[in-house]
Amino acid sequence: MPPTPAPGQHGPAHGAWPSPISTADVVRSGARPGHPSVIGAEVWWEEDRPAEGGRRTVVHLAADGTRHELLPPPWDARTRVHEYGGRSYAVAPGTGLVFAHHADQRLYLLPAGGTAPRPLTPQPEIEGGLRYADPLVHDGEVWCVQERHTGDGKVTRSIVSVPLAGGEPTQRVSGHDFYASPVLSPDGAHLAYICWDHPCMPWTGTELRVARLAGGDSRCVRGGPAESVLAPRWKDDRTLYLVTDRSGWWNLEEATLDGGSRQLCPAEEEFAWVSAELGGAPYAVLGDGRLAVLHGLGDLRLGVLDPATGVLTDLDTPYGGWLPCLAADGATVCGVAYGPALPRSVVRVDVPTGRAEALRREPGASPGYLPVPRPVRIDGRLGRTVHAIVYPPANPSVPPGGGPAPYVLFAHGGPAAHGVTALDLHKAFLTSRGFGVLDVNYSGSTGYGRAYRERLRGQWGVADVEDTIAAAEWLIAEGLADPARIAIRGGSAGGWTAMAACCSSGIFRGGVSVAGVGALAPLAAATHDFESRYVEWLVGPPDPLLYASREPLARVAGIRCPMLLMQGRNDPVVPPAQAEAIVAALTERGVPCAYLSFEGEGHGFRRAETRGAALAAELAFYQQIFRP
Repeated sequence: MPPTPAPGQHGPAHGAWPSPISTADVVRSGARPGHPSVIGAEVWWEEDRPAEGGRRTVVHLAADGTRHELLPPPWDARTRVHEYGGRSYAVAPGTGLVFAHHADQRLYLLPAGGTAPRPLTPQPEIEGGLRYADPLVHDGEVWCVQERHTGDGKVTRSIVSVPLAGGEPTQRVSGHDFYASPVLSPDGAHLAYICWDHPCMPWTGTELRVARLAGGDSRCVRGGPAESVLAPRWKDDRTLYLVTDRSGWWNLEEATLDGGSRQLCPAEEEFAWVSAELGGAPYAVLGDGRLAVLHGLGDLRLGVLDPATGVLTDLDTPYGGWLPCLAADGATVCGVAYGPALPRSVVRVDVPTGRAEALRREPGASPGYLPVPRPVRIDGRLGRTVHAIVYPPANPSVPPGGGPAPYVLFAHGGPAAHGVTALDLHKAFLTSRGFGVLDVNYSGSTGYGRAYRERLRGQWGVADVEDTIAAAEWLIAEGLADPARIAIRGGSAGGWTAMAACCSSGIFRGGVSVAGVGALAPLAAATHDFESRYVEWLVGPPDPLLYASREPLARVAGIRCPMLLMQGRNDPVVPPAQAEAIVAALTERGVPCAYLSFEGEGHGFRRAETRGAALAAELAFYQQIFRP
């Protein structure tokens, strides 16, 4: 039942405001366009289909302005490398579209003008045992990251090339645990790539290496276990652009094969994000030699950098932020942009004029029902600054007033990710009904420099929890939130933070965890290879006492508020046993707990019916726990 108005309160109570934003609207906004490519007047991008089982297709905008979905059902352009995937396709000009198909993880070629993809890579012995990601096409071959799974559970990775005519992959580089961003020099003589080894993650320590293809030898150009190097691009046959955080910020540099280097635009802001997905592109090389770049704190804005002079000029577009997936051809830049009232859009920008054209836009909502985000800095424990974004309730049909609102704190996943000021119908679904939302970029979040990320080293379950509690206390001190009606929710690592915060403080009226981590030793033993050593960085080497002092399952006695847990039954990252153990422990202690598990879903929900059911359950949970 929705909450009723308090005595003396006029109009509907917070949480029961009439809203035109439905669960179906939120689900329809899940197309998540990404990874654009541009050649001349033609543009390609990936796009999800929640109503079709969550599959992903590739859309082509032709030179004449017509738009075509290149891959109808059952084709699904999704790679499972690292289990998080990433860029799954590449355009082969004049030949067709190369993509990784989710069902069997093989590479396929859709011939130009054709409708029937044909396989390029052979069927592996184990179904889905050979996976491919981050492809590029060069001189009749597809170059990409290959991930090999064997029957004994071993996982190895390499960079391979595959003929566009099809055939056995040729291994080009191997020996490291992980690879990303393969790029060939213009003359085809050298291969640059990013690599790293356990227990590093791409945001903690990587190397940029260059291999001489004729001789097979390679050497490190930049990086190491204490430096994150990203996104190499060739300037010419002997010079590379790259992003490195050796200054404490992900800034752009130029490096030569003989060891020379120089900073292009040193600044205390980020010129990149990095995630578990492959294929990120935070900058692109324009035809005149300048760089289209993204930079900022939290949200990234689009600018043009002259690498010769270091002059950076922002482009005047209506978008407040851009995702790190730029592509360029000549004077044209394509990317995925957003704003507080502008849904995620594939945008084409003409650099000389600054004209920005939305090629594909997710569904939005009436501006009056959209919250206006406000980035804030909160004083956390021990003098730490905590970055967050406030989304106040917004509904033009409800008169102002009514006192402090119920608030839901959002803890993002990752934990090396961050919330941005993008239009998000999940948040608007809540704020239009009278709930406030506070998106907390707790210690460890990207977007604010390496030192901010390093605050979570060895402190997972401590720093993130302290930051979210401080954020809840700030809401009360500012008079924004009703002290008796604050909840916290999160997915994956954010689910861990939500549950751990409920273990540590009575300030929360309830908690929601979606595929949240509940126990550390089982996670390290059962999760996928990519994050199998991440717990060592986040908490420390295996130690039963240390782990018990952090994990929600061992500290479940501290949870006294109702909980809602949701989980995909086919989750390879956080196995369902994690949620089931928490539910059993809460039930044994008599703590109200609801559990929803969804067949056919993995780490995060892709299907329209699942996403709709999960959102409806979340709304009902808040309305129940916030009832006066």
